[in-house]
Amino acid sequence: MSQIEIDKRACVCVSMVTWTLAQGGDAKKMSAQKAGKLSKADRERLQKEEDERRQQEEEEARLQAEKEEQERLERERKKQEELERLELKDQERREDELNELRYLLEENHTAVTKWKTDTREKAKWDRYMRCDGSPDPSVLQDINTYISLWRDDSEANITPVLKQCDLTLQLIEELDGLLEDVRDPAERQQYQETLLCLQELIHDKHHLTTEEILTKASANSDIETGNMQTVVKNDNITLCLWANLNKNPRFKGFTFEEVGLGFELPKQLAVSNIAVRILHTHYDHLSSLARMTHLRTQTASHRSLAGGEEVPPETDSPEQGETEEEGEVKEGRESSMQHQGADEEVQSVQGSEERKSAVSVLSVRSSGQKPVEDQESKIQTQMEELSGEGDSGPALEELVIDSVQVVDLLQYTPLGGVFYWDVFHLPPQARHVKGWEIRQLLNTGLQVFPYPIEESKIQGSEDSEALSCPPVGVSVTLPDSVLFLENPQVARWDAAGKQWRTDGITELSYEAAEAKIAFKMDSFHAFVLMQDTYANLPFQSWELRPLGQDTALFTINAALIDLSITIQGNQCMLQSEQEKGLSHLLGKWMSGPALQRAMVSAGINIFVNEYTDKYVSTCGKDPLTEHAAYEQMALLSSACAFSWSQWNAKCGAEHLVMQVCEHRGPSPVPKASWSLYLLGAQRSQKLQITEKSEAFSPELYPGSEFHSTLVHMLRDNMSAEGIVRTRESHYLFVDTVQSLLCATRPLTYS
Repeated sequence: MSQIEIDKRACVCVSMVTWTLAQGGDAKKMSAQKAGKLSKADRERLQKEEDERRQQEEEEARLQAEKEEQERLERERKKQEELERLELKDQERREDELNELRYLLEENHTAVTKWKTDTREKAKWDRYMRCDGSPDPSVLQDINTYISLWRDDSEANITPVLKQCDLTLQLIEELDGLLEDVRDPAERQQYQETLLCLQELIHDKHHLTTEEILTKASANSDIETGNMQTVVKNDNITLCLWANLNKNPRFKGFTFEEVGLGFELPKQLAVSNIAVRILHTHYDHLSSLARMTHLRTQTASHRSLAGGEEVPPETDSPEQGETEEEGEVKEGRESSMQHQGADEEVQSVQGSEERKSAVSVLSVRSSGQKPVEDQESKIQTQMEELSGEGDSGPALEELVIDSVQVVDLLQYTPLGGVFYWDVFHLPPQARHVKGWEIRQLLNTGLQVFPYPIEESKIQGSEDSEALSCPPVGVSVTLPDSVLFLENPQVARWDAAGKQWRTDGITELSYEAAEAKIAFKMDSFHAFVLMQDTYANLPFQSWELRPLGQDTALFTINAALIDLSITIQGNQCMLQSEQEKGLSHLLGKWMSGPALQRAMVSAGINIFVNEYTDKYVSTCGKDPLTEHAAYEQMALLSSACAFSWSQWNAKCGAEHLVMQVCEHRGPSPVPKASWSLYLLGAQRSQKLQITEKSEAFSPELYPGSEFHSTLVHMLRDNMSAEGIVRTRESHYLFVDTVQSLLCATRPLTYS
């Protein structure tokens, strides 16, 4: 193709493009002109069509909303009809279910009561047939004869005296047990008087043996130090004695390495004719004296909430640790007498009323009748009185404290016994002259060395200048039988005020690695190591699951320690990964009350009392509903597992929520097996929500029903084998589980 043809074709293409653009521009102008020429009628017609379309859409939306509302109302109507049907069905069988549950509880309670009566009678007979020479503390003539003979006995050798003291402590424990069941005021007063006398006698004998050892101090002096130091110990006491024979002004202090006790002395005492005694009693009678002196008492029921074994009270009598405290015994006896009338005035409901459970009271309440006042009062008292410090005897009502330095014995618990720290005038020592031993005999007994005093002169001082009296120091290795979950606190005994105080204690230091505490005091006092009573509350979680027939495992994740209690029949065994301080308890079978006492004494207090809610925040629950839940959980504990639920704190005071499922075997409960149940005063139900739900809802689980009791509620989904296991549960196992639940109250304190 030539160049001329190419140019012609290019001109044709340009002409066509130009024409096309011109035609497009004309079309747009014509369309714009046509649109601008729409009449008013056309515009009104278009607007009308738009309004009709909008109205049609609104009508369709209204009709759809009405349809959905009708469907919702229909669903609610059917749901309400179904609820009414279920409620009517529940009402029709309510009386039968409550009667069946009441029968099971009363049958168990009757069997437990008979077993306890037979056990006490057998113990009395075994005590009578013992024939070991020890007196029966319940027989006034026998115990008075024992006291008189031992008081007149001049035996001062430490070995036989401590053996006799051990026997006397056993008699005191027997008297504690007798006080649990005594009802007669005169008899109760007699036992209290006997306790005071026995404890006073033990104190006197400790002084007697101490004096006997110190009179022979020079004969037993240590060659290296020139002083006398000795340690005597047994299961109940540790006695450390140091006699200052050398009077070295450079003496600073001494440590009894074998028992981890030590002291420091200022120069004034280092040159004085003194003896230092540290007597560690593994029991504590001073705290009960403080309670008896500073607490107004009201009567508590002697029967535990569950009808289980009672926890014996602390003896309301003093242990005199210093010579200046000897006058307290009579005052303590008089104070004890003053409270006897109150102790016997209001007792728990006896006879047939005592056998009625919380289920009985709840059934009366829900039927519209007013519950018997004594019944409700009894249940309330039982819920409040459970305490690791003792359930029977006078209850603590109000602490009279006039200073923040006075220890609140409701908030703090002394642990590990009492350390009596004394300084005495050293008795005259024997001199040997020409084969004769010459000794000055004094009839004054041990004399307390006054410290501090206004003016004290160092013996042998050249300037005889009156000097001040600096504080004295003491160091203690924590007892092996106690677990301190927090740094221990120290309190000294105020003999005049009969109370523990925290003032006058300085330079306190604690070495956790060595489990050693050291401090100084302005004088020599008895002192104790303390811990917050409620340090383990509230619980983080808990679980009760069966291990087999009449066997269960109760696990508590407390605030500071995790532990579990295996229950088998009427025996319990503590288990924990924390072994320090608990080696004497772990893996040992004992009764529920015995384990409770042992755990509290060891510093593991997971038990509550009527004052716990004053020191621990809780999700307050109705006590009758809570007690009824524990009764039924115990009946089902051979076949069903129970666990903590986060919704229990959000369902209100009148309801309880917990996770429940049937379980068999020692293996842990699978997480998918748990279901939530709502318990109330009138009925129980299975919930639709789970632990992972976003909010609490009382919505009934689809396909489930209402029941008046938890027992019948759970039977709906239990296997035939599980139902048989619950019906064959031994009454002692049921009672032990119920007692443990009532003592810890996990549904409120977690």
